[in-house]
Amino acid sequence: MAATTEKAEASAMTTTGPQSPVYEVPNAGEAGQPPTGRSWMYRARRFGPITFPAYASPPSQLGLVAFVCFLCPGMFNALNGLGGGGQFSATTSNNSNVALYSTFSVVGFFAGTFANRMGIKLTLSLGGVGYFIYIASYLSYNHNQNAGFPIFAGALLGVCAGLLWCAQGAIMMSYPPEASKGRYISWFWMIFNLGGVLGSLIPLGQNLHSSSGTVNDGTYIGFMVLTFIGAALAWSLVDARHVQRADGSHVVLMKHPTWQSELLGLYETLRTDTWVILLFPMFFASNWFYTYQFNDVNLAKFNVRTRALNGLLYWTSQIIGAYVFGYALDSKVRRSIRAKGAWVALFVITMAVWGGGYAWQEQYTRAEVSAEDYVKMDWTTSGYAGPMFLYMFYGFYDAAWQTCVYWFMGALTNNGRKLANFAGFYKGIQSAGAAIMFRLDALESPYMNLFASCWGLLAGSLVIALPLIMLKVRDTVPLEEDVKFSDETIEEVMPTLAREPNDGKGC
Repeated sequence: MAATTEKAEASAMTTTGPQSPVYEVPNAGEAGQPPTGRSWMYRARRFGPITFPAYASPPSQLGLVAFVCFLCPGMFNALNGLGGGGQFSATTSNNSNVALYSTFSVVGFFAGTFANRMGIKLTLSLGGVGYFIYIASYLSYNHNQNAGFPIFAGALLGVCAGLLWCAQGAIMMSYPPEASKGRYISWFWMIFNLGGVLGSLIPLGQNLHSSSGTVNDGTYIGFMVLTFIGAALAWSLVDARHVQRADGSHVVLMKHPTWQSELLGLYETLRTDTWVILLFPMFFASNWFYTYQFNDVNLAKFNVRTRALNGLLYWTSQIIGAYVFGYALDSKVRRSIRAKGAWVALFVITMAVWGGGYAWQEQYTRAEVSAEDYVKMDWTTSGYAGPMFLYMFYGFYDAAWQTCVYWFMGALTNNGRKLANFAGFYKGIQSAGAAIMFRLDALESPYMNLFASCWGLLAGSLVIALPLIMLKVRDTVPLEEDVKFSDETIEEVMPTLAREPNDGKGC
């Protein structure tokens, strides 16, 4: 790298190896394209022995987005992970989630247009507000049993979540350099799922000595405070046009987006990248199994404190799964080979984890656990260890699936505008599947039928995606191809600084 006055070693988010990114952002006045933001954004900061990357660098921005999702969707996941939103019956929660994922599926599909036009900060913050209102509706329901409020809040959250997850996906897939996308996805997924871990600790601590079926008001209030902070934190992000990578390159965007250009861009994305349709079944399957795992395993079989413990283990296993798959996807092997290896790994664990799930599901039915005299399992109950480990593997599997799907999309392009549309497609189609599954559960379909639909969709969608993975994932995407989908030039976004040799210090 050209000489600089400061050298930053990103101790908090460093990786080793020749492909690792340098997390120092060039200062104003260096050769090449100058930074577009204020000078303080591009200076690394040292706190004692630790040096943090510059504020406008991809790792810093990804970290902020991850903490927004830690505080907003992370708390939502923790609440729903209790089964039934922490209520004794899943009926109200199911109806609310049907409304949520129905609006999410529509807004999410078109959310790339909104994110590209409104910008990342506004899109992300508006998304966070919906989570606060959603959790407030459950606090209200605890007192007045008015099912209308949770259903309205669910529909509103669908709109908000569509915006939030589109902005998040665009940042996670377009900000990092090609060689680091797996690690960036894993970093995000680990921090995000810490929200689920923390969210599970709250009801676990509040209900440690309780064997009741519902959580108390303090749990909901704690979640509301955290989601409000998350929505506010989104405003600390910098605009995407100010982000600069370690090599001086910029994110490929539209400099002057309009509603017309972004609606047309949605169509152009499908026209130029038609192969992405082969990933749509994987998108559809990616949230389908949550309803089964949360309501038909955790809520159906366990009391509230054990559900909280299961949730803690589930989200912790997600962190492990994201780490394992994210770093494996950034190994030194050619990217096209890594893509094929990821597909094989997903297929193998699909058969293994859900095969174990089949053995567990054979042991109970909906009619059995719905009986008034049915006693739910506690962590002190004999035989708890088996389902505990199964639930942990379900969490590991979810992280593996989500990490690979994001990585597959990120391997197709580096264009931020196009990746925002990909993220919108992903979340919209994903939410359509979740809405259908929540409705099937609300209609009290047999547990075994719901389980079979999960396993079948996951395995089948992998088979459909195989041609894309075999034929369209290349070792690199030329910059000339990325800028075709924007109004920027190669000179405006290309790397401007040469990489220094790796000095063994994590740069």
